[in-house]
Amino acid sequence: MCKDYVYDKDIEQIAKEEQGEALKLQATTSTEVSHQQCSVPGLGEKYPTWETTKPELELLGHNPRRRRITSSFTIGLRGLINLGNTCFMNCIVQALTHTPILRDFFLSDRHRCEMPSLELCLVCEMSSLFRELYSGNPSPHVPYKLLHLVWIHARHLAGYRQQDAHEFLIAALDVLHRHCKGDDVGKAANNPNHCNCIIDQIFTGGLQSDVTCQACHGVSTTIDPCWDISLDLPGSCTSFWPMSPARESSVNGESHIPGITTLTDCLRRFTRPEHLGSSAKIKCSSCQSYQESTKQLTMKKLPVVACFHFKRFEHSAKQRRKITTYISFPLELDMTPFMASSKESRMNGQLQLPTNSGNNENKYSLFAVVNHQGTLESGHYTSFIRHHRDQWFKCDDAVITKASIKDVLDSEGYLLFYHKQVLEHESEKVKEMNTQAY
Repeated sequence: MCKDYVYDKDIEQIAKEEQGEALKLQATTSTEVSHQQCSVPGLGEKYPTWETTKPELELLGHNPRRRRITSSFTIGLRGLINLGNTCFMNCIVQALTHTPILRDFFLSDRHRCEMPSLELCLVCEMSSLFRELYSGNPSPHVPYKLLHLVWIHARHLAGYRQQDAHEFLIAALDVLHRHCKGDDVGKAANNPNHCNCIIDQIFTGGLQSDVTCQACHGVSTTIDPCWDISLDLPGSCTSFWPMSPARESSVNGESHIPGITTLTDCLRRFTRPEHLGSSAKIKCSSCQSYQESTKQLTMKKLPVVACFHFKRFEHSAKQRRKITTYISFPLELDMTPFMASSKESRMNGQLQLPTNSGNNENKYSLFAVVNHQGTLESGHYTSFIRHHRDQWFKCDDAVITKASIKDVLDSEGYLLFYHKQVLEHESEKVKEMNTQAY
């Protein structure tokens, strides 16, 4: 708006050339001279990223009126060109670029690449992608560089055939996680076996598995990291337990309609005790004998972003088919009943905490839904994304149209993305503070 330079390619090229000359100078001069050159700020060193200072934050806090987002605010709404059956990639990109905390990370220039080649770093490309989508340019973006890097780092997704959006999500998170390991944030973890990169901080949860011996009632517990939760659907080859409409009607604010399964139903089935049977006896660590046992999954640690995957594509020995069962899902979700702590409370004879207990740490808000239309052999992916508060848009590759909340909740649903309310509210404040910068 003020006609000042934000980025200039010529200046960037000059900076690279000067940096190269400085590195050559350091390599050819004596140790004493080299030490003196290294002490000069910026000579042969990577330029540090800009970080907001405390006075700047205070200035932003004192001027809220200039940063208010109106209903016509469209920054961040940009279509993606389909490069040949790449709708599976486009819908996931839209969901990731509208993940509040992930958006704040990339738009604040927090990534410091340590890869040998910047051209091969998927995190650098995602940073560029965020800048493109939030640049204000209304024309559709062509994500050819992202597609190329995906083909390089996840070869099973290479080619122009239709791919699975869920498979792409997991592959993308895996590559981003691996490329983040080398940066300063990833190295900050005290535990060498645990990565503290932005991907793990946002998407990684802890899934607790309790195996109980039926003879001595000894419990063996393991906790595994997870990026998403895959849920079985009624109508699949896996048996499904029907839920009681009368008892479940008030959970998570879902109005239970007879014959319609809810997300809460699927989560209750996912976390129910399962008898492993006589053909799957496990050696008990307590009684040191092979006994029948039960297994129960619960959430030990909730992620910032909870992703739920409905198993709509069934591949069995007899047939390959798509399950089109409608699953009702809420705008707000309370994960308290599915926590390991809630299970321990019930085992100790304590009453389960009600969903409106005020424990906001376990409450989530829906911000993206990925849908699949068509059959297993021929289909198309689209996504609904929440742009701001109750404003929803449908992303169909290059075309973005306004959508109602009813459109979102009536959709079939393949992948659901929920964001923790406590952190999301803080992130929305940051978004409003930085609107002018976009």
